Amino acid sequence: MPPRAFSAYVAGRFTTTQQTKELHAPFDGACFAIVAMAGRAEFEEAIAAGTRSFAATRALGAWERAAICRQIADGIRAAGSELTDGMVTESGKPIGDARAEVERAVHCFEIAAAEAERLYGEMIPLDLRPGSVGRFGVTRRFPIGLVAGIAPFNFPLNLAVHKIAPAIAAGCPIVIKPAEQTPTSCLRLAEIIDRTAWPKGALSVLPADRAVADVLVTDERIALVSFTGSQKVGWDLKARAGKKRVVLELGGNAAAIVDESADLDAAIPKLVYGAFSYAGQKCISAQRICVHARRWDEFTSRFVAATRALTIGDPRDPANLVGPMIDEANAIRIERWIEEAQAHGARVLTGGPRRGAVVPPTVLTDVPHDVALHCEEAFGPTVNLEPFEDFDAAIDAVNDSRFGLQCGVFTRDLPNTLRAFDRISVGAVIINDAPSYRIDHMPYGGGKESGFGREGIRYAMRDMTDERLLVVANG
Repeated sequence: MPPRAFSAYVAGRFTTTQQTKELHAPFDGACFAIVAMAGRAEFEEAIAAGTRSFAATRALGAWERAAICRQIADGIRAAGSELTDGMVTESGKPIGDARAEVERAVHCFEIAAAEAERLYGEMIPLDLRPGSVGRFGVTRRFPIGLVAGIAPFNFPLNLAVHKIAPAIAAGCPIVIKPAEQTPTSCLRLAEIIDRTAWPKGALSVLPADRAVADVLVTDERIALVSFTGSQKVGWDLKARAGKKRVVLELGGNAAAIVDESADLDAAIPKLVYGAFSYAGQKCISAQRICVHARRWDEFTSRFVAATRALTIGDPRDPANLVGPMIDEANAIRIERWIEEAQAHGARVLTGGPRRGAVVPPTVLTDVPHDVALHCEEAFGPTVNLEPFEDFDAAIDAVNDSRFGLQCGVFTRDLPNTLRAFDRISVGAVIINDAPSYRIDHMPYGGGKESGFGREGIRYAMRDMTDERLLVVANG
């Protein structure tokens, strides 16, 4: 099948551009698409149109914004097979995970519709002093203006949706730059939104290289930048963003604790999936697992056996949990990090040779804490196991990281549950599930070098709106 041509979506219309880029499937290298790459002129047109369209988007009633979100949800559902197939091709995502991502995108817009209808304020009594008798206050949230979203490759549909859906629900125009490797899912989404009543010019989807898209960071007409990606790029973005709001969802180095009381029958399948699904290319993939010494032998043998039982390869085969990494360069990086860890004393309990962009799921132990595979974000199908004797020591091990996104804790001990919630410095402590757990309406984000601000439709809408107070006095 010849590659499909994709136009950029500039200010409400599909547009050809002077430059194009060939996209190649991570699994087999086949050219599957030729995408129009936006240049400076397209970004200027998109920003100018988005700024002008704010008058129209902010005037939409809650019922209109909710209806648009529901129409988009219906459109995603109807295009589910095409969106799933496109994600499998462009990102190498296993087909089961791709189907789940489409379902999540539908859910996000359904949530956004509901949140558009309950963007509430409050009444504040002001008669707390004699001079304020007869006064009261009312708060209301107003959209802040043009939003810029910069999305990563690993969830090419849903992480764009987590920026677009709250913007529409809040009444904000938005310009989206999808990842260079995976723009077609977002462009297909633009086709769906283009058929709704969302004002033309209030959405642009601009495939581009980073240098051209940098205007989204520096242009003063943009009110907020929502960035999902690496910590190096994110913190540099924040430093240069000027007065605009910035929301950063950055990297992770997620850990899990398997306490002495843990139910291993429940824990092991969740941790295997949490470590290796989509080749570990999730910010909250389980990268480090701390196991109580009394459960170490049983957990290790069962976890390694479950890992060896995984099938890997073609992402179109529903039996395969692990497909390729996004490209061979990243697979080579993971291979070298494993070799570095081994050279410094780590032991590989299961793994195997790399085949192109496919790295077999790899389990290690005795990994030194100063090698990349321990202290950096691996973003690949590897996990490090280490024992602990004392629960507080496990918490200290989890906190011994520059990152702080999510942590999983498997325990049936209530005091340990509460201690973990109190002491672990992450955005979310997930009890009796892997750190990779997420449902789309929950507040999602972290601290330390993992960023700040929260995704999740309601929480993103808070950043995309301003709270304004009206004070009323009798007479």
